[in-house]
Amino acid sequence: MDLYCVMGNPVEHSKSPWIHTRFAELTGQSLHYSKRLIALDGFATGLIDFMREGGRGCNITVPFKFEAAALATQTSARAQLARACNVLSFEKQGILADNTDGIGLVQDIQHNAGLDLSGRHLLLIGAGGAAAGVLGPLIQARPASITVANRTVAKALDLVARHQPLAHLNGTALHAQDLQGFDRSFDVLINASASSLSGAEVPVSARTLKPGALAYDMMYGPAAQGFMTWAQEHGAVGRDGLGMLVEQAAEAFLIWRGVRPPSQQVLAELRTSIN
Repeated sequence: MDLYCVMGNPVEHSKSPWIHTRFAELTGQSLHYSKRLIALDGFATGLIDFMREGGRGCNITVPFKFEAAALATQTSARAQLARACNVLSFEKQGILADNTDGIGLVQDIQHNAGLDLSGRHLLLIGAGGAAAGVLGPLIQARPASITVANRTVAKALDLVARHQPLAHLNGTALHAQDLQGFDRSFDVLINASASSLSGAEVPVSARTLKPGALAYDMMYGPAAQGFMTWAQEHGAVGRDGLGMLVEQAAEAFLIWRGVRPPSQQVLAELRTSIN
């Protein structure tokens, strides 16, 4: 069997092995997918060990997405823009890096949640690796504007500056600001910060939410519950990142196997199993 895995620290909670195993069952692919806990200072060693064991590719989760991109010999355009990757493929020509987080997020919002992002006004909270991984594909969905808000404004400004050429090409206005003092509300709010993971309060005011806005947390499960409750209490529609997880995995599966799995079916099954 072809070997794949997810590498991270922590990684025990990961649903990726279940997702990819189910993808393989539904598409008739033969593979084995596992999870590997990697020492915080041992990513390169862990990657080499897996390759020597015959690994064909792996998903990368926190905190190794930046390091994985730096180790790759070839990098996709979207991973170059993000400067981070969550998918590695091992080929004769070397280690190929890609980033499927953003396309997974857009796919979940537009197809699974049924909300067209074109012409909308978006607020992206955070300017770290998670935000960097999704900003490019969000721009390519052609919203009217995206505001990147971060505690450290300099990081938001850097992220916005890097994406300005793509935004200009797609007719999207990009802005950067801190987390306070909002004088407008948004159609879609996306939490790409670590606030839910750490159990902290939602980092922006409820004034940022238009009535009926989509409030999306990239976390899922119990970690996202506080954010979703906050959204619902203020007249918004809360959604967690489980669909993003499945959709980014489907894109990785397509890269590795050349077959697109039935992601909506697997998402429905995963939600049922979790609930």
